[in-house]
Amino acid sequence: MNEKAIILNSSIRRDIDAIDQIYAALGRHATTSTTLAKVDEDGLIVISYHLHHLYTAFENIFQHIATLSENSVDDKGRWHSQLLERMNLDALPLRPQVIDAIAYDALNELRRFRHVFRHAYSIQLDPERLALVLRKALILKQVYRQQLEKFMAFLQVIE
Repeated sequence: MNEKAIILNSSIRRDIDAIDQIYAALGRHATTSTTLAKVDEDGLIVISYHLHHLYTAFENIFQHIATLSENSVDDKGRWHSQLLERMNLDALPLRPQVIDAIAYDALNELRRFRHVFRHAYSIQLDPERLALVLRKALILKQVYRQQLEKFMAFLQVIE
């Protein structure tokens, strides 16, 4: 029985619960039919906040997976993007691919948005750009659970 795999499985389940809560909160403020051009600045900030946390929750999962199956990221300046790239790689027998190209594309857009949201203190949020990120997040919502469940099935095999 692999104790690290058991802990990782539990950790991923906890993070999936958090992701579900973030999606629920996001859904209270924006849907596919929401026209962000009509949303006031406070509303845009709330949507951005949830999108920021959404990516952070996924990145937390990926960090835990990397800790179990990989040594480290090589380029400290690019570690966020490198971590995401690694999750898109099939690294058997070490571990299977965690996310497919659709999830990778959506998560990469969320990653870039989170960086801007965190570090660009003086810019105004662009409703069109935010709408793109929201669309990617909603695409991700349709595929992420199945992909993480598939990875967790792998963890049960190595437990």
